[in-house]
Amino acid sequence: MSNLVLYELEGCPYCAKVKNKLAELDLDYESEMVPRSHAERTEVEAVSGQTGVPVLVDEENGVEGMAESDDIVAYLEKQYGSGNAA
Repeated sequence: MSNLVLYELEGCPYCAKVKNKLAELDLDYESEMVPRSHAERTEVEAVSGQTGVPVLVDEENGVEGMAESDDIVAYLEKQYGSGNAA
C-alpha cells in the first residue's frame, strides 16, 4: 500500500525509534541498511543530502529524504496514525 523506504544502520537507537513507530502503525516498509562508514553511505547521501540515519522516503506523499528520528516519527503519526482523518 505504501512506498516507504527506511535507510538505517543496525544497532542505531534512532533507527529503532522509527522502526517502533512503523510497527505501531502496522506500516509496511522497505529497509535499506547503510554501511557503518559515513564515507561509504553514498546512496543515503544522494537521497537526503547527508550521511546520517535514519532517513525516510515516502514517494507516495512526496517525501524524498526526511532525516531526524523525531521528525520522522511525528510525520508518520500525522500521515498514517490517529492524526490522519482518512
